[in-house]
Amino acid sequence: MVKQENTAIPIGGSEVVGGKELYNINHKGYYGEFGGAYIPEMLFPNVEELRQNYLKIMAEPDFRSEFDQLLKDYVGRPSPLYFAKLLSEKYQTKIYLKREDLNHTGAHKINNTIGQILMAKRLGKKRIIAETGAGQHGVATATVCALMGLECIVYMGEIDIARQAPNVARMKMLGATVIPALSGSRTLKDATNEAIRDWINNPIDTHYIIGSVVGPHPYPDMVARFQSVVSEEIQWQLQEKEGKLKPDYIVACVGGGSNAAGAYYHFLEDTDVKLIAVEAAGLGVHSGESAATSILGKEGIIHGSKTLLMQTNDGQIIEPYSISAGLDYPGVGPMHAHLYKTGRAEFIAVTDDQAMKAGMALCKLEGIIPAIESSHALAIFEQKKFNADDVVVVSLSGRGDKDLNTYINYFKL
Repeated sequence: MVKQENTAIPIGGSEVVGGKELYNINHKGYYGEFGGAYIPEMLFPNVEELRQNYLKIMAEPDFRSEFDQLLKDYVGRPSPLYFAKLLSEKYQTKIYLKREDLNHTGAHKINNTIGQILMAKRLGKKRIIAETGAGQHGVATATVCALMGLECIVYMGEIDIARQAPNVARMKMLGATVIPALSGSRTLKDATNEAIRDWINNPIDTHYIIGSVVGPHPYPDMVARFQSVVSEEIQWQLQEKEGKLKPDYIVACVGGGSNAAGAYYHFLEDTDVKLIAVEAAGLGVHSGESAATSILGKEGIIHGSKTLLMQTNDGQIIEPYSISAGLDYPGVGPMHAHLYKTGRAEFIAVTDDQAMKAGMALCKLEGIIPAIESSHALAIFEQKKFNADDVVVVSLSGRGDKDLNTYINYFKL
């Protein structure tokens, strides 16, 4: 089992409170009982090289400087914290949208790929592989590979390739090779399997940019740290707008969970801030066509990490379903599994229909077309009542350009 030295967090918030690790990762690479590195022996050298170096590299002044500069001048950070006036009036509470949809490439994914491409270069890697579901992580990976002049291979499920054609075209325009995953459900899980096989076969020159807070340690922690810029900005932006450093609630959709991890990061240990994680219920939690991992999942191991995942009694993966290509993952990141099990975060499941209607409502009320993933987070206002003076920050994790065909077909536009 992989062990990590207990090191202060160089990018992000405090790891311990009063000397006790609570909701963040511990020195062994676990969130409570979830996490670790459950990997085949052939993959150990790849993961161990990264584990031994990621914190040291992230702490280097030159790395921090280059990371910050690219987030500012290339990605366009800070992303705005926007007070949604009409949405707030509709639901009688203060709703702020953290506008990750305004980042270069259209989602939060670019925060992580910028960090990991800089990591890969410092480790001497010449070839980059990635998996993608909705395509936003694939586009973000192809983008940074073009920026840094590295070869890029993206694995994507055959079904996702068909329903996310604009993002496939973007990846190809950016110079990436897109390889379809033809096994299993032909979606994100299977694309991840193919990427792991590639990495086993190419251990020396290849870095695997995982797009969410999943996979073997140190990936969940590393990705969360790169995404923690989101909650870091929320603190000072709220200070400007509301005169306080923390909201009452933070709401984010969760598939693997990287946008939620980034939005929660600096508030994990502050229980005054209530965390709400929104999962995809698909056609209904118990319909057999769902991706509500917290409700349907059991403890198990997927893609190198112990977490909650949807599985049969004999441990076979149950294929998830969501209208959103970014939320149909059968598991959830170990951070979120821990937040669920400890009760630190409230998990709410939202159906396709509820999410689509919430997305359309944002279009008409605020002039913002959200990604369907983000629409799931917006849908909770129909389910949960907030006080008039509550400050509720919603992670608007991506823009809806990639989902226009789904919107068109769903609403017969």
